[in-house]
Amino acid sequence: MISTVFARHSTFLARTGSRVLAVAALTAAAACASHSRGLVPPGTTEPDKFLFDRGTTALNDKKWLTSRAFFKQVVETYTQSPFRPDSKLGIGDTYLGEGTSEALVLAINEFREFLSFYPTNPRADYAQYKLAMAHFKQMRAPQRDQTETRETIKELEAFVDRYPRSKLLPEAQNRLREARDRLDDSDYGVGFYYFRVRWYLGASERFKALLKRDPGYTRRDAAYFYLGESLIKRQLQAEALPYFEKLVQEFEQSEYLDDARKRVTELKAQMAAKPAVAAR
Repeated sequence: MISTVFARHSTFLARTGSRVLAVAALTAAAACASHSRGLVPPGTTEPDKFLFDRGTTALNDKKWLTSRAFFKQVVETYTQSPFRPDSKLGIGDTYLGEGTSEALVLAINEFREFLSFYPTNPRADYAQYKLAMAHFKQMRAPQRDQTETRETIKELEAFVDRYPRSKLLPEAQNRLREARDRLDDSDYGVGFYYFRVRWYLGASERFKALLKRDPGYTRRDAAYFYLGESLIKRQLQAEALPYFEKLVQEFEQSEYLDDARKRVTELKAQMAAKPAVAAR
């Protein structure tokens, strides 16, 4: 008898609990729908502008979720609005602002879609730049995988080619230099490792490839120096000399400058002495 009472009581609680959960779910859904509908006050004459302005304010305040809600309603509800393209960019900016790995992937998607939908829009340069920045934020240390660095370089090079008159060009060029340096640092690290383990052929070839691909590498003084040293180890003094000379000519300040000057003096003396030895 007691067990039957307990069984009935448990069944009642289970049913009651299910109803409570169902009601809570419906209430939450209704609240969300009400919140979405309530973004625009009744009687607003320009609801799309109202939403866009609110989204922009929230974006400036770094309220990413709130801003995104406003921008999304413009994009999804007011498909013919003149604010729709900028709202699309605003959504991408909210994801870029969040900065998580997942958000950056979504930012890339938003900016790519913008460029697909609005290729001639006056802010297409902005979308291309921000697309590159979404990859830039995912670049890894030189010792790690450089896939995102290569994607950054690709998108920034596209920016430079397509928008040579953009106001964002100087900033894009600076970021491009940073990305190229990151990739170069990765290659330099491999070459320096080869030098340390005394595989001088591998080191010299790696440094040569780096300098050929990117002669503007910011830290090329180190590449010049260890390339020259690697060539000396291979008994290729005449080939090594120009790299030490480039280091001296191109860098007023470098931790390798004094040693490079000494190498230039030594190598020139050795090369001057060879004809005299041969003449004897």
